Amino acid sequence: MDIANITNTVPTDDLLSDLNESQRQAVTATEGPVLILAGAGSGKTKVLTRRIAYLIAEKKVSPFHILAVTFTNKAAGEMAERIEYLIGHSVKRLWIGTFHSIFGRILRLEADKIGYKKNYTIYDTDDSAALIKTAMEHLKISTELYPVNQIRARISSAKNRLITPAQYQQQAESPVDAKAAVIYEEYEKRLKSANAFDFDDLIVKPILLFENHPDVLGFYQNAFRYIHVDEYQDTNHAQYRLIRMLAKDHQNICVVGDDDQSIYGWRNADITNILHFERDYSSIRIFKLEQNYRSTKNILQVASQVVRNNKYRKHKTLWTEKEKGEPVVVIDCDSDKQEARAVVEAITESIHEEKRSFSDFAILYRTNAQSRLIEEQLRTAVIPYVIVGGLRFYERKEIKDVLAYLRLINNPADQVSLERIINFPTRGIGKTTLDKIKNYAERLRQPMYAVLDRIPLTNGLDLSPRTVQLLRDFNLMIAKYRELKDQMLFTEWVRILLEETGIIKLYRQENTIDALNRYENIMEFLNAIHDYTLRFDAEAAQEDILSAFLKEVSLVTDIDEWNDKKNTVTLMTVHSSKGLEFPVVSMVGLEEGLFPLENATEDIKELEEERRLFYVGATRAQKRLRLYFARKRMRYNTLYNATPSRFINEIPEDLIEWQQSVSNEQQSFFNDYRRKQARAKTQFPYTDRPIKKTIREKSNVYDGDDTRAIKTAFRVGQRVEHPSFGSGTIIQTEGRGDKQKLTVQFLNGDEKKLIVKYANLIVR
Repeated sequence: MDIANITNTVPTDDLLSDLNESQRQAVTATEGPVLILAGAGSGKTKVLTRRIAYLIAEKKVSPFHILAVTFTNKAAGEMAERIEYLIGHSVKRLWIGTFHSIFGRILRLEADKIGYKKNYTIYDTDDSAALIKTAMEHLKISTELYPVNQIRARISSAKNRLITPAQYQQQAESPVDAKAAVIYEEYEKRLKSANAFDFDDLIVKPILLFENHPDVLGFYQNAFRYIHVDEYQDTNHAQYRLIRMLAKDHQNICVVGDDDQSIYGWRNADITNILHFERDYSSIRIFKLEQNYRSTKNILQVASQVVRNNKYRKHKTLWTEKEKGEPVVVIDCDSDKQEARAVVEAITESIHEEKRSFSDFAILYRTNAQSRLIEEQLRTAVIPYVIVGGLRFYERKEIKDVLAYLRLINNPADQVSLERIINFPTRGIGKTTLDKIKNYAERLRQPMYAVLDRIPLTNGLDLSPRTVQLLRDFNLMIAKYRELKDQMLFTEWVRILLEETGIIKLYRQENTIDALNRYENIMEFLNAIHDYTLRFDAEAAQEDILSAFLKEVSLVTDIDEWNDKKNTVTLMTVHSSKGLEFPVVSMVGLEEGLFPLENATEDIKELEEERRLFYVGATRAQKRLRLYFARKRMRYNTLYNATPSRFINEIPEDLIEWQQSVSNEQQSFFNDYRRKQARAKTQFPYTDRPIKKTIREKSNVYDGDDTRAIKTAFRVGQRVEHPSFGSGTIIQTEGRGDKQKLTVQFLNGDEKKLIVKYANLIVR
């Protein structure tokens, strides 16, 4: 690329003209360490892309010398597209991607320097768990006493803190830690033997590479003269260490983040990386992006008022030029089932009355288990929806089976993949045979594929001639496709492989609904292969197409697979919603013990992370925010009484309105109660009005029937009874009829804003 010509096509004014003053300063401060504190909805992605475009167009920096680290592949792709649009040129040489994709790419180029082959396999959490289980079986450690996932989590945490197996053993504080340390050491040996890295290794191994090979570190320090890190508040210690090593010489490092949106402590993210950034770089410049372009004033104030209760945060004040907007609505539900109904009823009403699209709505929850009741209500209402964070496409069994074939062909040492597909589809190689091969390989301290390569000559396995032939046929098939992969079009090569293995035939002949779904998923997989082939750039990838494809699919996240162009209601955890925005957001389950989680209430750091999580969820909303809690919720097969989340109590009353959502049984009870009250009023000796008129005008109670809407307003000074808050006095009114808004002061001193239609008030 001719950098000199770029400035002729991209005037600097065009890059800066639509930025506010803080954004403009952050974009043009290109030299030295920079911290950009970017509040929610403040345009940080815009600033990052303009900054990189400014470096290329104005400063004539080669894209090769720019590193941009994001936290999702989706964000990286969108940023690259924006930068190309801004500068009018391709940015293929720009290093942009997630931590795992960037440093996974470096490992592809440099793996041999730390004793690995460049065709390594990336193990996902399931693969890691399978290998840990094998290691535990070898060590004769019970998986019942020491659950595999518990051990995997401890090993992952140790890796992210850059603790080696030997160090972990020395620091062990419990019997579980001591066992985990022994398993950790064996697990590492087996990863090395399989020529595989787990997700944590993609960050940890480059540190080992740079420490042991200063010349390699020097090359990348010189290559990455301008470093940008997005979502810096969510980096862990290993990621922090990597960036420090790369930025040591040039120190042209720009980190962007918001301490109020640090929500991944459970994944070893360290908020102090952003809180103490200035301690690492003495000549730092700090820019605060405080103007919010997403949410209304009310929504922004609600989020800000809650998160300001945190102690560990940097001060900033978000503001917006947008309208005040609707008050945030808090919906009090009698049960989790009623909560689900209320959420879907509100969406249905909004779609019918306001002509909104399904895609305008997002329903956020703290835990995945909460989606079930909401899904049932959406299906009943015939509302299309998509769940972000469910079973990902590449995690489906049939797809993982196909990927195991590709991974084994790419990396014969991949034992997890070999075990997965050696007898799939069924070819007569049973568990007994597999155990014999595994044990034989263990004794020789060789990978299983080495034993298979020698199978006709191997003594001591005690295998029948038929079994030997089956193993030989399998091995020859894998070897054949290993040889063919560079001689055919990638799409055709994969299709023929699936035909010969019998996978396609298996699902086509089974002729069940489940088999048909699996068959269709495999056809979709072939479509994905075709799409990848069209966009594959061998020069940019610097690796063959099979290796590149396997690396890409192994790093796919929930958000990467979400199609935001579909007209569906979106369901997701609050964690998954990070970086997204929707016109209408409903947050459910705002109860003590659920949001915040029960185990977080005893630890101030965990509680503050839960509060930041609320802040993230609330600031996803552009126009309308609805907060739901239930008085009773079924959890762990037990019905619990619940109380509203402390986060609701931290919201000033003038920013919210309360609604009461009750079950059909409760509604019937309240209606009966109202009728009795109305009858009592008709017997009052001084009234001469007809009974019907007295019920309609004197009781002032909405009975849920739109055809009988109230024509008479509640009055200031009236005493009323609320089913949850008790007795109170109306101190302010606004409007008339069922949409009338009331401010009621209750006997405990609380003031609540209520809507007549939903309040279920009884006049005393």
